[in-house]
Amino acid sequence: RWIKFEEKVEEGAERWSAPHVTALLLHSLFELRMCLQKGTVLLDLDARSFKEIIDEALSGQPAERALRPELKDRLAALLLRQPRHHAARSPLRTLAELGLHPCRGGHRAGPNPQKAKKLPEPRAELSEMPLKEQLKNKFKKKLPPGAEVASVLVGEVDFLEKPFIAFIRLKEVVALGALTEIALPSRFLFILLGPQAKAKAYHEIGRAMATLLTDELFQRVAQQAEQREDLIAGIDEFLEELTVLPPGKWDPSARIPPPKCLPTPHKRYPGGKDPRASGENAVAAEDRSGAGHLHFSDELERTGRLFGGLLRDIRRKAPWYWSDFSDALHIQCLSAILYIYLATVTNAITFGGMLGDATDNMQGVLESFLGTAFAGSIFCLFAGQPLTILSSTGPMLVFERLLFSFSEDYNLDYLEFRLWIGLWVAFFGLVLVATEASYLVQYFTRFTEEGFCALISLIFIYDSMKKMMSLADTYPINWQYRSEDVTLYHCICNLSSPALPATSTLLQHLESSLSSPLASSTLNVLSLQCPEAVTPARLSRTQCLDQGGHLLGASCHYVPDVTLMSFLLFGGTFLCSTMLKRFKTSRYFPTTFRKLVSDFSIILAILIFCAIDAVLGLETPKLLVPSELKPTNPARGWIISPFGANPWWVCLLSVVPAVLVTILIFMDQQITAVILNRREYKLQKGAGFHLDLFCVSLLMIVTSVMGLPWYVSATVISLAHMESLKKESTTSAPGEQPKFLGIREQRLTGLVVFILTGVSVFMAPILKYIPMPVLYGVFLHMGVAALNSIQFTERVQLLLMPAKHQPDLIYLRHVPLRRVHLFTFIQVLCLAMLWVLKSTIAAIIFPLMV
Repeated sequence: RWIKFEEKVEEGAERWSAPHVTALLLHSLFELRMCLQKGTVLLDLDARSFKEIIDEALSGQPAERALRPELKDRLAALLLRQPRHHAARSPLRTLAELGLHPCRGGHRAGPNPQKAKKLPEPRAELSEMPLKEQLKNKFKKKLPPGAEVASVLVGEVDFLEKPFIAFIRLKEVVALGALTEIALPSRFLFILLGPQAKAKAYHEIGRAMATLLTDELFQRVAQQAEQREDLIAGIDEFLEELTVLPPGKWDPSARIPPPKCLPTPHKRYPGGKDPRASGENAVAAEDRSGAGHLHFSDELERTGRLFGGLLRDIRRKAPWYWSDFSDALHIQCLSAILYIYLATVTNAITFGGMLGDATDNMQGVLESFLGTAFAGSIFCLFAGQPLTILSSTGPMLVFERLLFSFSEDYNLDYLEFRLWIGLWVAFFGLVLVATEASYLVQYFTRFTEEGFCALISLIFIYDSMKKMMSLADTYPINWQYRSEDVTLYHCICNLSSPALPATSTLLQHLESSLSSPLASSTLNVLSLQCPEAVTPARLSRTQCLDQGGHLLGASCHYVPDVTLMSFLLFGGTFLCSTMLKRFKTSRYFPTTFRKLVSDFSIILAILIFCAIDAVLGLETPKLLVPSELKPTNPARGWIISPFGANPWWVCLLSVVPAVLVTILIFMDQQITAVILNRREYKLQKGAGFHLDLFCVSLLMIVTSVMGLPWYVSATVISLAHMESLKKESTTSAPGEQPKFLGIREQRLTGLVVFILTGVSVFMAPILKYIPMPVLYGVFLHMGVAALNSIQFTERVQLLLMPAKHQPDLIYLRHVPLRRVHLFTFIQVLCLAMLWVLKSTIAAIIFPLMV
């Protein structure tokens, strides 16, 4: 059988072979051409059953090849017999047959009588209704909607003196009952029956015909042919593209595996001219499309009217609004929600903690949670590209630190100063929307996009590593451990103070504690029972510190195995999530199961290593979520007053930093938007550059008034969101690679993620069981995945690869290798400069430098 590639029934193994590229004998194609020249050709035959087709084929023979009436009857009876199809057997049936025939070998000396009883009677008349086996055939799921069957019947008989040949194209597709393996309608039939002694030749002609009928160009010829000569011309075109291998240089029994990439039909037209496209332009267009070349239709065209681009975005997105929710009713969206939720929560905690340190808790973890939930939910509901995930960013953190330091130095109220900056930023953002300034993003090149994306990806990778290295400081490894010195390791609680002089009892207790054999594994502490006396007791670390004591000893701050276990959880989560993500391309288990595991790869990796952590029971650092809805700093409220704390001229002075923040937000937001709306993602619902910037500007007002962090598109998390929503074809033919169909465009996943982020305050008892190293491993996976998604990574690998081992990439066909290396080297140099810049106080302007 042929779907895209040939499959053979392995007679010994009783199964279909692996799909492979058909290898034809050149002579068989010439014989097929001769068959179509001399045989019966019926085009647009109006028949409703296989019997009618056979009758028309027998009566429509050329006069010189007409059969005698008795031969016609015998031939019709033969063709109308019930065929035997190879069907996949269930495991129970296979085991049952093995039990009945335990000694049956691989070589079949003759037909098995008991087995034959289970098959349809070979001389029974062809059923006009589909058999139960046809209707239950699961192989139909691999075929695309609207698939048709072409039947090729070849063989030898003992009563014919000359071959009977017929090529038939039906006017309308017809279901031919039990003739086909799967109950699908048929349009084409080819019949070749001839005298004995030429079975192999007939078989090869049939293979040639089947191969032609699976060729896309010949299919068009066969469907549009009006006479016999059109079919022969189609064969001639096929022969012109044929590649011939010398007989002594290749093994005909070898099976060529299907290629990963096939040429498109328009490239195969003579001279490269497709009726639907024009030669080189079409090829170049496809190459640019495959390489992710940017293309915007009317999304960035200027209208010349105030808010014209915004209104156009709203009109473009409005018809899709309800489908943005209905399209989310798929199990893949559930895995995306859980994955991005954990990434968002971790990011909110990380940036919230750093904001708290930079601003004396004027903005902390709780403000980060509430701001993320509010801003993200509003953006997903009304934005032009709802797949974008909003988050705090590094440059924003740098600006907040500088602004707080400036306010402290000049005795200004930080939150009020920040409020005026936010209001001015919102005003400037609305001005940019009104003047359609977003049209400038069409001038962003691959150089800019890849530099920005690579930098953010490397920051994610670096920060995840940095967080893990900081654990070694919090939970230090005892590198000076010696087994001979085990008796010297101790930790005691010292409660002595000027008000409570040490007594002889206390000194005796200290001496006994230091010499005790349990001193290396337990805490020997003192407790105050009453103001007059101190008696020995064993207090926990927390009890000691609560009573004003302090810990003394070499083992006080050493927690065994925590750092090592944290690194195992970190690396294990990254490797497990990466391998499970690639599991859908493996050879194990059915396709549906592999796809499901791949979709839930991140969640499965998190669950696996959370379970490992719980079983081992080590005190690894856990995810800590605020449990109370109150400002981190009690000195502030939820609404910031614009007047009263600062002089009146501060509102005017705020214009200067607001201009800088506006540039920062515009570049950060729009570069991310361009990356997410690349043609390679095959988005169908369009972008909304003006609408996105409009939403971010309005959110600046609310977050500034409430003293919440400012938010802008997060490149890496947004790319991870899109990666988790990729759609692939579910009806791939055997041997055919699944086709990327696009992204599941909807608003629900992001909306649910941000709602869950807001209610995480009430989920603290559950989230506290998730180890932080596991979430850092997810961050590392996101950074590596985003880095691998850009062409820059491919070109860096080419720098280290000899030319003969380089893959066949599209741009290498059109650009000299030295120019590719020069382009990559300049990108690497600029990326290094940006990395140095982001590590200094000038990091606030790095999007402008990009």
